[in-house]
Amino acid sequence: MTQHSSAPATGTAPAIRTDATGEPTGWWRDAVIYQVYPRSFADGNGDGMGDLAGIRARLPYLADLGVDAVWLSPFYASPQADAGYDVADYRAIDPMFGDLHDADALIRDAHELGLRVIVDLVPNHSSDQHEWFQRALREGPGSPLRDRYHFRPGRGRNGEEPPNDWESIFGGPAWTRTTNPDGTPGEWYLHLFAPEQPDFNWENEAVRDEFRSVLRFWLDMGVDGFRIDVAHGLVKAPGLPDMGRTGQLKLLGNQVLPFFDQDGVHEIYRSWRRILDEYPGERIGVAEAWTPSPERTALYLRPDELHQAFNFHYLNTGWNAEALREVIDESLGSMRPVGAPTTWVLSNHDVVRHRTRLGGGLARARAASLLMLALPGSAYVYQGEELGLPEVTDLPDEVRQDPSFFRDNGQDGLRDGCRVPIPWTPGGPSYGFGSGGSWLPQPAEWAELSVEEQTGDPTSTLEMYRSALAVRRDHPALGAGDAVEWLEEFPAGVLAFRRRAADGSGRDFVCTVNTTGTPVELPAAPGRVLLASGEYDGGALPADTTVWWEA
Repeated sequence: MTQHSSAPATGTAPAIRTDATGEPTGWWRDAVIYQVYPRSFADGNGDGMGDLAGIRARLPYLADLGVDAVWLSPFYASPQADAGYDVADYRAIDPMFGDLHDADALIRDAHELGLRVIVDLVPNHSSDQHEWFQRALREGPGSPLRDRYHFRPGRGRNGEEPPNDWESIFGGPAWTRTTNPDGTPGEWYLHLFAPEQPDFNWENEAVRDEFRSVLRFWLDMGVDGFRIDVAHGLVKAPGLPDMGRTGQLKLLGNQVLPFFDQDGVHEIYRSWRRILDEYPGERIGVAEAWTPSPERTALYLRPDELHQAFNFHYLNTGWNAEALREVIDESLGSMRPVGAPTTWVLSNHDVVRHRTRLGGGLARARAASLLMLALPGSAYVYQGEELGLPEVTDLPDEVRQDPSFFRDNGQDGLRDGCRVPIPWTPGGPSYGFGSGGSWLPQPAEWAELSVEEQTGDPTSTLEMYRSALAVRRDHPALGAGDAVEWLEEFPAGVLAFRRRAADGSGRDFVCTVNTTGTPVELPAAPGRVLLASGEYDGGALPADTTVWWEA
C-alpha cells in the first residue's frame, strides 16, 4: 500500500508517494484531482467574485474531502473576454483574484495540507491585449512581432475576404481584419476562438522560448504541474490550407482538421517534459487534447511527453452499459502501449454538469460517480459535483457571460450554467460563497445542497464522495492500473467488473452498476458491500445504482 507523505513548503512539491521499497509510484497514476473554477469557488473579499484568498481559506475542505491535488482554472492577468482564457500576462495574477503573494500563500498552504497544485496554461492563444499583439498592431505590416501570431493578407481584389475558410469554435470566421496605423484596412489575424484570443504562431522560436520561460516561472513558484488548454491546437498545417467545407466545427469529432492534432505538437511537449523532469517531486503535464480517437490521444502521453490527458471520449458516453464498457476498454487499451494512466472525468467548466447531462437525476449522477472512481487510473472531480449540483438551465440572458452566447452559429453558449458559484452554507447572501453576493445567481434550492447542510448526513452526496475517496485510497485493488476483468454472469444492463488486489492480499474489488431503469436481480452477491450510491440492503440491484464490493 502506498504512503501519502506530508508536504514541504513552496519551491518543491509535496513529498512523493513511495511503495514499501521507497521507490516513487508516480502520484498522478491514481490521483483524484479536484478542479477549482476560481470565479465560482469561494470569495474572500466580498466583491461577488471568487478569488485566491477564498480558495486558500477552503483548502482544508478539499484535504478533508480526500483529493490528492487541486487544478486551478486560469487566474492570470486578463481582460476576461473568455473568463481568463485570454491571457494578457502569464506571470501576473489578475487583480480580481489577488496577486502573486496570494498565489504563493495558496501553494504553501496546499502543500502543508498534502495537496498538490496544478495550474492552467493557455499556450494556443493570448489575449488581444497581450503586449506582443498590441505592439504588432501598432507597428503594422512587417513588424517582427506579427510573426509571433498568424497575420495574413486577405483574399479578394482588395483583401476583403479572410485568408482561408476556417471557422471559429465560438462561431463565425476564424479571422478578423485589422486596421493599419494609418487607418486603412489591414491584414487579418487568426483566432480559433474569440476575436479577443489571437492564436500564437508556434513555428516562431520566440513563442517557444517564452513558454519554456513561463513554465519555469511557475515551477519555481512551487506548482506541481500544468493543465494545458487546447493542447492539440498549437501547430497548424503548413500553408494554412482551406478546409474545403462549411458547417460549424465541434471540439470533439472524428474529422481531420488542419488546425488541430497536428503531429508537430509532439516536439513541443517533448521539450516541456525535459523541463518538468528537471524539477523534484514529479511535476506533471496534463493535456486538454480533443482528438478523433483515444489512440491519437495516447500519442501525447508517450514516455517522453506529457503524463495525462483528459478522456473526453468517456465524458461524452451516455448512460448505457454496452457503450460504457466499450469506451472503458478502448480507453484502457489505448493507454497501455504508452504506459500512461487512463483518466476519467464526468464534468468540468465547459460541459453540462453530469447530474443533468446524463438524465436520471441525482441517483444516476451518484451511480456514475462511483463507477468513475472505481476505474483504474486517475479521476477528475469538478467543483460542486461532490454536492450533487445540477446544471443551472434558467439563467436570464442578461447575466450570461459565455462569449459564444453572444455570437451566431457557435457552440451553444450556455457554459455559464455549470459555472454558478457553489453553496457552502444554507443561508446568507450567496449561500456562504461570499459576503457580497455572487457574480451569477444561485438557485434557491441550492441551500439544501450546501456543504454545511450535507456534512454529517450519511445519505448525502458529499458524504458518499468522502467515503468513496477514503475507500479508493485505502483499498489495495483500487487506484492505479490498466485493466479490469469483466464479469459476464450479470444480466444485460448491468456493468460488472473485478479488480485484483495489487498487494497480494486477496482483497479483490468488484463494481456492479445497474444502468437500467428497473431493479435487476443479481446471480449472487459478489462479496461484502463496501459502499453503494443509493439504498441497498441486498437482493435486487436498484435502478441507477452502483455498489462496491470486497470479494
